[in-house]
Amino acid sequence: MSGTNKKLLLAYPRIRNGVRIMLMTFTILLILVGLLFVYSPGKPAPVVDEHGKVVKNSISEKLWVTIGNVRQGMFIRGSNKNNPVLLFLHGGPGMPTYFLNDGYPTGLEKHFTVCYWEQRGAGLSFNPDVPVKDITVALLIADAIEVTRYLRQRFGVDKIYLMGHSWGSLIGIQVAYAAPELFFSYMGVSQISNQRESEKIAYYKMIEEYTYAGNEHRVAELKQCRADESDEALFSYFRSQVRDKTMHELGIGTMRSMRSVITGIFHPFMRCKAYTMAEKINVWRAKHSLLMETKLVNELFATDLTKVVTTLEIPVYFLSGQYDYTVNHKLSKQYLDVLKAPRKGFYAFHNSAHCPMHEEPDRFIQIVVGEVLGQPSSSSIQESHSR
Repeated sequence: MSGTNKKLLLAYPRIRNGVRIMLMTFTILLILVGLLFVYSPGKPAPVVDEHGKVVKNSISEKLWVTIGNVRQGMFIRGSNKNNPVLLFLHGGPGMPTYFLNDGYPTGLEKHFTVCYWEQRGAGLSFNPDVPVKDITVALLIADAIEVTRYLRQRFGVDKIYLMGHSWGSLIGIQVAYAAPELFFSYMGVSQISNQRESEKIAYYKMIEEYTYAGNEHRVAELKQCRADESDEALFSYFRSQVRDKTMHELGIGTMRSMRSVITGIFHPFMRCKAYTMAEKINVWRAKHSLLMETKLVNELFATDLTKVVTTLEIPVYFLSGQYDYTVNHKLSKQYLDVLKAPRKGFYAFHNSAHCPMHEEPDRFIQIVVGEVLGQPSSSSIQESHSR
């Protein structure tokens, strides 16, 4: 046997193992892609009762409407189209959270016809052919008012309810201030007041927690961001994976029990059947574009709402998780204390971080129905409120 043949004979097992690994990898990828398409029909599920039957007079739609001369997407869901209408403003910038209702239903759809509008440039409203660089907070406020007018006409009502969560609360409270005649009341969930100050409080808190735990690696990782030294460093830190990763590890991020963005956000979103595969990809493209190609983050940190919106002409309610450091709950409370309104209430959730409507949905709905809609249940709500 020649030397060449001997070398080939010796190499054959390695070649065979390499081919086997390649085939296994390719097969796994095909299965994963297949599963993603199975989970991506792009249709929201109907509203069903406990027996799986579609609820009479319910609504479950995915639609696009021209808002501000741009095609923008939204979901509208509710168990009864005759219920009051609620416009929900998601967080971000650019991160719709409709998908969280699959695993963490809020119960809002039993009492409201809820419009989950995906803001200009985000989610269903993303269009690669439409530049996002000129999107501003003022433009999003104008869009939200136009969406409200669409909902009033669509459902034949004079007023609707407004709820803003996180980034959506920066938009929402300014919408309520600009057009109070369109709304019964405003609900701020994880209400922003001064996000620059909130970020610094969270930054020091995480360094303190990791120092106490003896996690020198995380302490060094955070200190390297230098988030407290300049605006540029703070903006960079806000956009970084370090911030999200550490907040979730400590249970002060999206939810107290959610310890990973990948398993808590990415995986559930990719399993949401209301989006097509292309729409799912666009959600992440949009989030990146809005964070990196606009001045929205700059506007977020330049805004002190305690000076921008000092009074509202409609009732206002803040609902905040005690463990929330994404938007500091104490700053939210301090803001409500000085905000003037005909009626206001602050409701703390002692087992929640940033998403009390998903973490403590029963209590959340009890407050919304009892205090906001004025339909009190048999159990009382012990909170601070004033008329």
